[in-house]
Amino acid sequence: MRNYLKSFNILTEDEIDSFESKVSPKRLKKGDFFIQEGKTSKEIAFVVSGLFRSFYYSSTGEEVTYCFTFSGSFLSAYSSFLSQTKTVENIQALTDIEIYSISRNEILKLEQSSRNWLRFFKFIAEQEYIKMEKRIFILQKENAEKRYEDLLANQPELLQLIPLNYLSSYLGITQRHMSRIRKSLSN
Repeated sequence: MRNYLKSFNILTEDEIDSFESKVSPKRLKKGDFFIQEGKTSKEIAFVVSGLFRSFYYSSTGEEVTYCFTFSGSFLSAYSSFLSQTKTVENIQALTDIEIYSISRNEILKLEQSSRNWLRFFKFIAEQEYIKMEKRIFILQKENAEKRYEDLLANQPELLQLIPLNYLSSYLGITQRHMSRIRKSLSN
C-alpha cells in the first residue's frame, strides 16, 4: 500500500505514515461481502490480496457484474460513500481477501489536514471517472466480439481468474454467446 501511495508523487512520507496509522487490517472469505445493496458505505479499503466483484440487480432481478477489483487498488461503494445514501451495489469477494480499511471520518480528517490529500483523492476520483467512461463507451459502441477482443488484449488476467458467468455478465452477453465468440476466435 505504501508503494502505491508513493507512486503518485503527491503525498509526503509523513502523510503516508499518518494514513497507515489509521487503517485497520481485515480479512474476508470467498463469498463474503464488503458491502451489500441497501447499506451506506462508511469505509474505503485498499485491497492487499484477492479479487472482488461489484454487481447490482437489474429490474428483472438478474445479477449484472460491472466491475472487478484486484489487489493493489482502492475499493468502495463510491457514490454511497460520497453521498452517504444507501447503495444499490454489492461488492463480493471472489477469493479470500486481505484489505486495509479506513473509515469515512478518518478520510475527512485527512482531507482537512493537508491539501495533498485533496489532490490525491481528486486524482483517484478522476482516474475512476475515466475508467467508467471507457467502460460505458465500449459497452455502447462496440459489438460483443469487439468487447471480448478488447478484454483479451487489455485485461487478460480476467479471463484466467474470473468465472465465465461473471465475465459474460461484465461484457453484457450471455454465457452461450461468449462461448461462441471464444470458439470463433480460437479457430
